[in-house]
Amino acid sequence: MAMNADLNERPPRRKREDGEEREDVLVKRGKSDVSSLESCLDQPMDSGSIHEVIKFTPSSLPVKHYDIDTTEPISCGLTTMDDLLSWKRSEANPFNVASVPLAPREPPLATSPRRTLVSHDMMGGYLEDRFIQGTYSVAPYVFYHWQYIDIFNYFTHNLVTIPPAVWTNAAHKHGVVMIGTFITEWTDGKTMCESFLKDEESYRAVADKLVQISRCYGFDGWLVNIENSLSEVAVNNTPLFLRYLTDQMHLRVSGGLVLWYDSVIDSGHLQWQNELNQKNRIFFDACDGFFTNYNWTEQNLEAMKDLGGLGDRQADVYVGVDVFARGQVVGGMFETNKALDVIRKHNFSVAIFAPGWVYETHEDKSEFPRNQDKFWALLSDSLYVHRPSLSLPFISSFCQGFGKDLYWRGKRESERSWFNLSAQEIQPLYYHTELEGGAWLRSRGCPEDALSGGRSLVLEGLIPSSHTSPVCAKIFSLHVPLAEKTLLSVVYKPSAGISVNLELKTADANLCTHIDMQNIQVSSVSPERLDEGHQLHRRFTELCGNLVPSDWTVRCSQLELRGCALREVCLSIQRDGEPEDTHFSCRLGQILVMMSLIPEPQLYSIKP
Repeated sequence: MAMNADLNERPPRRKREDGEEREDVLVKRGKSDVSSLESCLDQPMDSGSIHEVIKFTPSSLPVKHYDIDTTEPISCGLTTMDDLLSWKRSEANPFNVASVPLAPREPPLATSPRRTLVSHDMMGGYLEDRFIQGTYSVAPYVFYHWQYIDIFNYFTHNLVTIPPAVWTNAAHKHGVVMIGTFITEWTDGKTMCESFLKDEESYRAVADKLVQISRCYGFDGWLVNIENSLSEVAVNNTPLFLRYLTDQMHLRVSGGLVLWYDSVIDSGHLQWQNELNQKNRIFFDACDGFFTNYNWTEQNLEAMKDLGGLGDRQADVYVGVDVFARGQVVGGMFETNKALDVIRKHNFSVAIFAPGWVYETHEDKSEFPRNQDKFWALLSDSLYVHRPSLSLPFISSFCQGFGKDLYWRGKRESERSWFNLSAQEIQPLYYHTELEGGAWLRSRGCPEDALSGGRSLVLEGLIPSSHTSPVCAKIFSLHVPLAEKTLLSVVYKPSAGISVNLELKTADANLCTHIDMQNIQVSSVSPERLDEGHQLHRRFTELCGNLVPSDWTVRCSQLELRGCALREVCLSIQRDGEPEDTHFSCRLGQILVMMSLIPEPQLYSIKP
């Protein structure tokens, strides 16, 4: 209804009988209507109404824990020794506590013969990933090739680098250990080291704080990087500091890990050795592992193999590889695989430093996923896939923790780029492989359409006319003990001219408890497809409701096995019709593996 009054003008005010002013009304009412105009605040205190007093208490957290522009909680490190020594659990940032415990994996880290560490060192750190509750970002840096690595080191040049919770959550889902960084550098670093390494009481105080911080925020250990010279007293106390820190981490943090970076030698001089030798052996013996500098040659690796007393600790030597290829190094950039080939030939572990090169040095950030997939595909022959040990139900919609849009139930819910690594689900394998007879197959994440989150998984390739057997695309490598009756569903969109079926690789669950599982016999099984009239299929569909739109295909299957563990999830892709070269694509929206007891829909439809 239109009003003649000027809406920019406040209505006249008049005195109430109790002396207070009130705004006049535009429509006159009789005395009988007065009570209906009274506010609930005008009611007498004894009227029986409920009152709530709202008080505002300023946050006790320092302002550094909040973004200055948005006021949202953020992750940050500690920059001074005073910050570290005055740190209290009661004053820690509760937003930055990881919510996902470290998943078990096989093989366990301790028995993995050749490990892979990634030290991210991404443009100074604490970028978009500092937003603990996620943020809007068009092209963030992310990591999703977790199955290839064992340890992730969040690296910055702060004195104490506390990994953002989003990174710890994503790593832990995949059974990857997350470690922060304790680093001293230059003149200020030397001053700090002389202070905290002067005696036992001082270095124990620092170690205790590092252990408390790790326990509080839910990550697993530290890379200790002393890149400044040390006095005789300080260098003599350094192995004692390392041993005390390592012992306390093992005692108080499950799976706790402490690594030392190749920098200072036993004389206290700052001399990078590019190898483990008698000059730095004292530091290696005091902790869990040694991260070498990057300017090594194959002669350095040969010398380390001959180092006396190394024994069964060869896997604890992580040979550093700088992806930026700074200095006289082997490989680097898109030739980093050359360095890994040499390292693996000598059976050492590897530490890949700054793989964000594929992001930092390429102007078109939209090409980052393609560049990252290319980089890790080149390394894949020298890497070892580990399997996260999970329990039923297992579900993944392939979300990588970011996207151009946000999808829910197959529909675009938000048309805005977003980023939150905590929303990253268990990741599939990403690869490009050439098959027999000219066939090829590629697996990649795609933001253009998804069932849930920000990405779907696209399988694409070529089945040549001479190829009569199906193409088998490996999707997941994992370890999941199966129920006697297991229900599986896959949601997908196939291109024309192909048919698809789930194919599983299973093994005897009892054998999967052995330490050495390299030679476990794996069986290929195809679950029984359930037609739409099957009772189980109908019940499953009823409980799903309208979770899946009509342009996606839902395939339900059932598997009956006893005492088996799921090792791989694959998709068999078969050409229909006459033999001819067939280019195909199949978009996967979700894979679900669960006991044949139908849960409520919210158990397997989680909105990011």
